[in-house]
Amino acid sequence: MLKQHRRALAWLVALACIAGAVIALFDIETPLRPFLISLFLLVVPGAAVVGLLRDRDPLAALSVGAAASLVLNVLLAEAMLLFNAWSPRAGVATVAVLGGFMYVLRVLYRGKNMQTEQGARAR
Repeated sequence: MLKQHRRALAWLVALACIAGAVIALFDIETPLRPFLISLFLLVVPGAAVVGLLRDRDPLAALSVGAAASLVLNVLLAEAMLLFNAWSPRAGVATVAVLGGFMYVLRVLYRGKNMQTEQGARAR
């Protein structure tokens, strides 16, 4: 039962993050805009890093994910200000691309581990 609630919560957060990205990219005005965009910017990088650290201690993975999310957003904001290229759309798009890249790394890493484990079992 708890696993179903956890999965439902994960889907709810994912849909809220997608809504935040869509709202930022298409410049949609809504009262939920600040909350959804902030949720997207904080959750996506952290979730991507936690996905890469799935084999580790859960508390350590969450701590590193939260720190990585904050570091990524601060570095992105500083770079945009430094180059005088401040754009919320570009920031959201950059975070989305980096999150997608980390997701691809996770899929490739899992595929490599699965092949290694299958080879080990065959011997």
